[in-house]
Amino acid sequence: MSRVQTVTVADGEGDQRLDRWFKRKFPHVAQGQIEKMCRKGEIRVEGGRVKANTRVEEGQSIRVPPLPEPHEVAQREQSRAAAKVSKADAKLMLDSVIYKDDEIIAINKPAGLPTQGGSKQTRHVDGLSVALQFDMEEKPRLVHRLDKDTSGVLLLARTRMAAKALTEAMRHKQTRKIYWAVVAGVPTPYLGEIKYGLVKAGGHGARGEGEKMIAVHPREVDSTPGAKRAITQYATLYRVAGRASWVAMEPITGRTHQLRAHMAEIGHPIIGDGKYGGTGQENLGDGWGAKLGGMISNKLHLHARSMTFMHPTKGKPITVTAELPEHMAHTWETFGWSEDLAADDPFESLR
Repeated sequence: MSRVQTVTVADGEGDQRLDRWFKRKFPHVAQGQIEKMCRKGEIRVEGGRVKANTRVEEGQSIRVPPLPEPHEVAQREQSRAAAKVSKADAKLMLDSVIYKDDEIIAINKPAGLPTQGGSKQTRHVDGLSVALQFDMEEKPRLVHRLDKDTSGVLLLARTRMAAKALTEAMRHKQTRKIYWAVVAGVPTPYLGEIKYGLVKAGGHGARGEGEKMIAVHPREVDSTPGAKRAITQYATLYRVAGRASWVAMEPITGRTHQLRAHMAEIGHPIIGDGKYGGTGQENLGDGWGAKLGGMISNKLHLHARSMTFMHPTKGKPITVTAELPEHMAHTWETFGWSEDLAADDPFESLR
């Protein structure tokens, strides 16, 4: 857009602020830039100077000065974002890559790193992913999420086409995700399916109740406002006496905190999960209790072990596997477990 344009306010576009009309027409132009162009007299309505909050009406002619192309704005924003990523964080992201091709990047997300930003989060995968741009014009896009304290496989799309294909595949349950966890006690039966619905807890207090999910009995889901059906398959792989178990889980649905809430509901919260009871098991007098006698870390023991998906352009299934984070690897070593003890598909008998 390297020339001056004159744009007429169309039918149905009248009776709104100039800056809002402008943003709808040119969404890549920032609010501050619109206000600056108004102050300098570069944007005019019917030939007259205006402010950003001036209301425009149908049929009016608006002078639009030369504007940058959308890709130029995106490149500038990414350059600024890249400049804010420290060398240590850039190395962290590069070291996390476990799969890469022209369409997709998969990382082993570190535990404790949020996937996206929030009101108090400025350091997250979405922001740091500019370090994974490589030779592409834009940084890779997130196509799903993991909780902050959950580690493991996280996919990013390098093209718009790949992002759309992967998002559609997840929406239509055409991907498989297998998680590993250490839970309190030993689930029985060893192999099963959890079908409790989930609904967000009321309140948004300092303790974050608004981000907690409440389990709802399957018979009560339809009559509970806001509740959604949720299904998790689990397989108990190995155990430490009756105190803790290595469990594989596959979420058939994808609800917020689904695995954490479901395991807590059946009485076997994930170790290290303070929100769902995984740090508060009763100490039975022998020094074990919530931290299993202090032998293992009290960090969340939940890891997105693998993900299988159909490649958007190669047309063949891809399986990406992520190694355990350090605190979980230490737990495996402490209990005498090894990663190769798990079957490739722990849920084969459920199919």
